Amino acid sequence: MRSYNPDLTPPWKRSAPVPEVPADRDLVVEEVTTGFCGAVIRCEAGTVTLEDRFGKHRVFPLDPRGFLLEGRVVTLVRPSAAPARPTRTASGSVAVPGARARVARAGRIYVEGRHDAELVERVWGDDLRIEGVVVEYLEGVDDLPSIVAEFAPAPDARLGVLVDHLVPGSKESRIAAQVTSPDVLVVGHPYIDVWEAVKPASVGIRAWPRVPRGQDWKTGVCEALGWPPNTGAAWQHILSRVTTYKDLEPELLGRVEELIDFVTAP
Repeated sequence: MRSYNPDLTPPWKRSAPVPEVPADRDLVVEEVTTGFCGAVIRCEAGTVTLEDRFGKHRVFPLDPRGFLLEGRVVTLVRPSAAPARPTRTASGSVAVPGARARVARAGRIYVEGRHDAELVERVWGDDLRIEGVVVEYLEGVDDLPSIVAEFAPAPDARLGVLVDHLVPGSKESRIAAQVTSPDVLVVGHPYIDVWEAVKPASVGIRAWPRVPRGQDWKTGVCEALGWPPNTGAAWQHILSRVTTYKDLEPELLGRVEELIDFVTAP
């Protein structure tokens, strides 16, 4: 005779099932007993290693119901050895498996600094390689008129420029007006620095702090958020939290897409 062992626990005392989530690299979770919050950097048999925003590492067991993901209790599990091939690029475009990079076009996209270039590469890198578009950074826009003149834009060599803090009446807007032409498109976002174009929630903060005038903005952000006074390390932390276009503000997304369309137009 088949044995039967009914669960006599009252329904209101039973633990609700929780989802199992693969501990993929860069997944940000919080350990329930210690409150330690960090990104997954390693997952081995029975343990997961997290890194917090200060670079501190902690190893935790993969216990059931052991972590919070976006406020929900989850059970982390070891990810499968062969992750599914993505069907979309980080920018949301349809992925083209095995596609080769196109020979670079004569046209270019210029951005203000290295951080801008790294962020564009992070989200649009696959698209840019397929389209053959090279992104270069300027280290500021003060010399943009002479740079554009040296580049010598033409219908078959268009130039797109992404500028930080491009608002009416600003120095950036006056410089942009000097170089705009049928073969040069200058667009920008309203943020003081491209850091602000990353959604605060993606970085794990409520909002980007206000920094008093006259203070270096990046240094002020680190100070206000209690981060170590190392802007390079702070940027790497921010960049590591960007995985898709959903981590960026629409004011940046639209401008980059506009530039790509401009320099690749027939």
